[in-house]
Amino acid sequence: MRARSALGIVLATFVFSSPMSGAANAAEFSGKTVTFVIPFAPGGGSDIWGRFNAGFLQKYLPGRPNVIVSNQPGAGSLSAANQFAATAKPDGLTIFGTSSSTQFPYLLGETRAKYDYKKWNLVLAAPTGGVVYVSSRTGVRSLQDLRKSQLQYHYASQGLTSGDLVPLLAFRLLGLDVKHVVGFPGRNEARLAFERGETNIDYQTTSGFTRSVTPLIKNGAAVPLFSWGVLGADGRISRDPNFPDLPSVEEAYEIVRGQKPSGLEWDAFRAFLLAGFAAQKLIVLPAGTPDDIVEAYRKAVRDLRKDPEYLGRRDDLIGEYEQLTDAEGERLYAAATTISTEAREWVRSLLTREYSVKFD
Repeated sequence: MRARSALGIVLATFVFSSPMSGAANAAEFSGKTVTFVIPFAPGGGSDIWGRFNAGFLQKYLPGRPNVIVSNQPGAGSLSAANQFAATAKPDGLTIFGTSSSTQFPYLLGETRAKYDYKKWNLVLAAPTGGVVYVSSRTGVRSLQDLRKSQLQYHYASQGLTSGDLVPLLAFRLLGLDVKHVVGFPGRNEARLAFERGETNIDYQTTSGFTRSVTPLIKNGAAVPLFSWGVLGADGRISRDPNFPDLPSVEEAYEIVRGQKPSGLEWDAFRAFLLAGFAAQKLIVLPAGTPDDIVEAYRKAVRDLRKDPEYLGRRDDLIGEYEQLTDAEGERLYAAATTISTEAREWVRSLLTREYSVKFD
């Protein structure tokens, strides 16, 4: 099922204006080369996403410049992000593709993240979703069972400050006893560990869940519990339209804990959930980029979203979620790069106290 309108995942509390200028499309890129920096190695999800969008940006940017993807892995995307912030010129010839591993160090206030998202210019925000599931061997068949369960769960984690911080915080909110086994290179390897019986709770993004976990559910090996959900116009996390029969994580909290979520711990979780899923991947231009260049890029995104070839290939390649720009994208961008000082310090303290994570 395709994701519904982007209006279903905007945050109404943020208000922005689009950087439209009176001279729309004044920027011109004929005969030029645009470098699209992807801070990961070739072949991964971000690389696939970047190369897919690069081809259509090349088609719709004025003057049809050559758009090349430059893979610059290192330090979980931080090396390239820091270099982009320090050296990229505001001439429209360098764009950067982020991921949750770029957002999270910024939200955590890590000194190694030497960039300020608030100064960059959004071109595109790309949401995604995911589903949490357990092994049928646990005896858990529903969230009601989860509420009564006294089991210890084992979860395959890529790292405590990586995108797997979201399930770490979620499981804690739900009162689960979970041991996080750190060191897995990706969610695919984590799923294989689940299939081998080494772990008994896991999550996969929408595409990975649909492709690889649905067969496990059909043969009785896995039980889906809830989705991460999507961000509604009312500011609440509602059901993911790709999984309408599964409760969202907000509903899951109410079912398991018997009350609506609130408080500092929920606020902290929500900040990382938005950065990890509601706006997981972003395309940005450097600070100081003129409005006409920003508008040229945003118009290219508006145009590519209507391209029949783009629509025909999007779901299989990058998932069933709309690529957002303009005010819709700005709202998600702000939500995904904003956290209160209290929530940040609570997460840092938790990771240091209970998991021996050290921050500079």
